[in-house]
Amino acid sequence: MAKAKKTTTKKEEAPKEAPQATQAPAGQAPSGADLSIADLKNLATIIDVASTRGAFRANEMATVGVMFNKLQAFLAKVAPQETKPEDAPATAEAKK
Repeated sequence: MAKAKKTTTKKEEAPKEAPQATQAPAGQAPSGADLSIADLKNLATIIDVASTRGAFRANEMATVGVMFNKLQAFLAKVAPQETKPEDAPATAEAKK
């Protein structure tokens, strides 16, 4: 009969002092908690790629789809409208 080896784990020491949390000024989000429009566009791309690769179960697809549609609608509202080249104001050189 083989003897079971007794395993010992090294006890990790807890830090003596907790790091000081930085507080954001009033009215501002703490560092790292802000999201930009680019972040939200990247999130939409991640959801799209994950669904294409089959990362979600069938019973989760409706919820994921609803959230994706909400995100797309929000991005359509807040994204700055790109101006077409013919709609752009003429420059001083073009007027000469």
